[in-house]
Amino acid sequence: MRERSDAVVLVSAETFEDFYRKEYRSVVALAYALSGSRWVAEELTQEAFLAAHRNWRRVATLDQPGAWVRRVVTNLSVSAIRRRIVEARSLVRLGRERPREPEGSSGDAEFWEAVRSLPRRQAQVVALHYVEDLSIAQIATLLQMAPGTVKKHLHDGRAGLARRLAIREDEA
Repeated sequence: MRERSDAVVLVSAETFEDFYRKEYRSVVALAYALSGSRWVAEELTQEAFLAAHRNWRRVATLDQPGAWVRRVVTNLSVSAIRRRIVEARSLVRLGRERPREPEGSSGDAEFWEAVRSLPRRQAQVVALHYVEDLSIAQIATLLQMAPGTVKKHLHDGRAGLARRLAIREDEA
């Protein structure tokens, strides 16, 4: 994501409010795919848009401000997952059961649980590819990595999902 290098930067026709309305739903979907919780997804999305709002003068000049917000969400999701792990460990130490999360449709929940069990970058690439329907090049730009690296993460993520979902099917 490079900033536009025009000598004269014209005021963007898109206001932050227009940008927010246009991007909000798809960013929540990405955050949900990465976090597994609607509540956490909305929190991550709001944090990302708040960061965009605070930096709107700079973000608005980017070629793809939506990609900037998505990168913020993917980074925030890592922190959210780490927090959830710490919370779970604390609950175990305290001898309490971990709170149960509401269940959605079993197929979707099982799939996204499997995605979240993948290594961080594989989960991010898979979610961006399937939730956002982004190309390899778009994901590479968004996550600031080489297209070949994205392909490798997507391949490994798919293989990991196939193994995990096949194991679950055999157990049923």
